[in-house]
Amino acid sequence: MSESGKNMDASAQDERRAKWKIIGPGIVVAGTGVGAGDLVATLPAGARFGYALLWAVILGTVFKIILVEGAGRYSLASGRTIFQGWRSLGAWTSWYFGPYIVIWGFVYGATAMSSSALPLVALFPDGPDLKVWAIAMGLIGFALVWLGRYSIVEKLMALFVGVMFVSVVGAALLATPNLLDIVGGLVPRIPEGGLVNTLAVAGGVGGTITLAAYGYWLREKGWATPGWMRVMRIDNSVAYLVTGIFVVAMLIVGAELLYSANIALGSGDQALVGLSDVLDERYGQIYGTVFLVGFWAASMSSLIGVWNGVALMFADFLGTSRGLAADDPRLHSGGSYYKAYVLWLTFPPMLLLFLNEPVAIILAYGVLGSIFMPFLALTLLGLLNTDRVPREWRNGTWGNLALGLCALLFIAVGAHELYQAVTGA
Repeated sequence: MSESGKNMDASAQDERRAKWKIIGPGIVVAGTGVGAGDLVATLPAGARFGYALLWAVILGTVFKIILVEGAGRYSLASGRTIFQGWRSLGAWTSWYFGPYIVIWGFVYGATAMSSSALPLVALFPDGPDLKVWAIAMGLIGFALVWLGRYSIVEKLMALFVGVMFVSVVGAALLATPNLLDIVGGLVPRIPEGGLVNTLAVAGGVGGTITLAAYGYWLREKGWATPGWMRVMRIDNSVAYLVTGIFVVAMLIVGAELLYSANIALGSGDQALVGLSDVLDERYGQIYGTVFLVGFWAASMSSLIGVWNGVALMFADFLGTSRGLAADDPRLHSGGSYYKAYVLWLTFPPMLLLFLNEPVAIILAYGVLGSIFMPFLALTLLGLLNTDRVPREWRNGTWGNLALGLCALLFIAVGAHELYQAVTGA
């Protein structure tokens, strides 16, 4: 064989090896999507109903795989971003997404900083107060994503996911789950008084707006053509398998440590701090400490992922809305639009740390946030059934049925959250 032939073979082998790296954008979307909010949503479900909602956790994980695969398939097949796809459906998508991403970012910035600070306050009770830790976490996240280097984000996510896996799955193993009860939880049923929890668990696994960011992380990774489709699907499935393991582990913790012992915890993120106290009492202080570190990793991974991924979405939204060329640096990672949103996520939300609860903004956030998942599912139906993608990558009957079920689930979840936001019930 000639020297040039050998070089071509070596190049092809290198490309194949590069394609089959497990760590990819999926681990970033999983690390971002599984935050303290997911742990908080699942813990009380296990504490109240035991394993009865295990099937809903698995269903929610499958639905998120379907949604993220759809977003990734559109990006790879069309060569366009998800926002460019939305824009092709009509100007109404911009009128929805523009206010949403601005309001969501303002409120989420404060929420993410506070969530990342809470376990540190519990770990270092004699240290700074919550506001100081929260500001510090925001500044660290800001520094890590400011230059927009995806490779740094991906490595950090792999690290955080590893820490989360050890702490959350470790806590589940400590709880010595009852295998027969777990098998029983795979049978679909809604326990009495458990409809809201069922919807919350099925609809809340693994993120909201960050699902749509998957296509941007594919681009940052260099996976930008249909040739990466199979790799993307494996990457996405592995990532949400990890997500499902996390959430099932948290359900096990709630079922075994709290439901069986009839232990009640506080609400919100404080429930996770309370759980660390339960672990301390049962197994020794080291276990509670490890869990708090995992709680911090879950929160910090969400912060960094959002600071990077949603900033990429904002840059694309603003640049595309202004008619900029696709290769304009302002639309991309590290560009001026990207940095503007990173600033928006970091500094204005710090004001909320010093104020009483801003009811009007949180109400608006709840209203807009409650309809994002139906928006994503319904727009994917529009994008994946038309000539916006080549025929071979369009939805088939089963794909449309799956996305349709996703849309119905998230419409139900959104309607409930919208009702709560408006009525305060």
